[in-house]
Amino acid sequence: QVQLVESGGGLVQVGGSLRLSCATSGSIFIINAMGWYRQAPGKQRELVALVSKDGVTNYADSVKARFTISRENAKNTVYLQMNSLKPEDTAVYYCNARLRRTPWSAVNDYWGQGTLVTVSS
Repeated sequence: QVQLVESGGGLVQVGGSLRLSCATSGSIFIINAMGWYRQAPGKQRELVALVSKDGVTNYADSVKARFTISRENAKNTVYLQMNSLKPEDTAVYYCNARLRRTPWSAVNDYWGQGTLVTVSS
């Protein structure tokens, strides 16, 4: 089994900061990339930030210069540091891992359960 466990969500004031964590467990050969997605009420799920196994990052335009994604490959863990939070950042944030469980397996996506971030005015 592969499991992604998220933590760090909560309620924060406008301009505040939160740090999300996502730890993977189970039998994993290699994680090609890990990322954070979010879904606001009435909206489609969107990519927030992504980091490859080689450390290449990508961010949504709406969060550039405010959010930072990082990873600890040895722990198969990814973080999202969120600064200067805005009300429009309010959403359920989901952790994603694109990985191979064995050298012979296909690449599959795995998802965490989601953690709610609420930014109040």
